[in-house]
Amino acid sequence: MATRSWNKVELMGNLTRDPELRYTASGAAVCTFGLATNRTYLVDGERREDVDFHKLVAWNKLAELCNQLLKKGTRVFVSGRLQYREWEPAEGQKRREAEISLDDMIIVTPKAGVSETSVSSTPAVTVSPIPVPVEDTPPSQSKPTGEENVSPDEDLPF
Repeated sequence: MATRSWNKVELMGNLTRDPELRYTASGAAVCTFGLATNRTYLVDGERREDVDFHKLVAWNKLAELCNQLLKKGTRVFVSGRLQYREWEPAEGQKRREAEISLDDMIIVTPKAGVSETSVSSTPAVTVSPIPVPVEDTPPSQSKPTGEENVSPDEDLPF
C-alpha cells in the first residue's frame, strides 16, 4: 500500500514578464512566465522586504488563456504543483530547474485597458467567506422575548 503525499503550491504575486506561448510537436500549447512574490518583515524595528521569483508553466487551454489575458505586472493567484525538469545542454553540464505546473489561475487585478464589458464576459469567480468558529458557550439566562418560538415562515409578511 502506497502512502499518500501532497504536492500543492498556491501563490499570489505579479508577473515579471509577458507570457511566452509555444506549441509542442504534438500540438499542445505551453505557456511560461515568471511570478514575483513579496515578503515583508521587521528587523530591529526596520521594515524589510524580500522578493522570490518563480517559474510557472501552463498547458493546453490554460496556456492559451494565460497568453491571451496576462501581461507583465498583472497580479494573479495561481495554484498547481511543484515539479523539477532536467536537461543537458550542448556544453554537457546537466541542469535542473524547479517550476510550478499550473492547474488554475485567477486574475486578481484586471488587465490594463480592458473595458468593463469584456471583463464581465470572462468567467466569474465566486469567493466564499471563511466561516468564523462559534464559541461553545452556554446560552445566556436572559428573559425570553417570545421570538425563540417563531419559525422562519411565520416571520414573512405573505
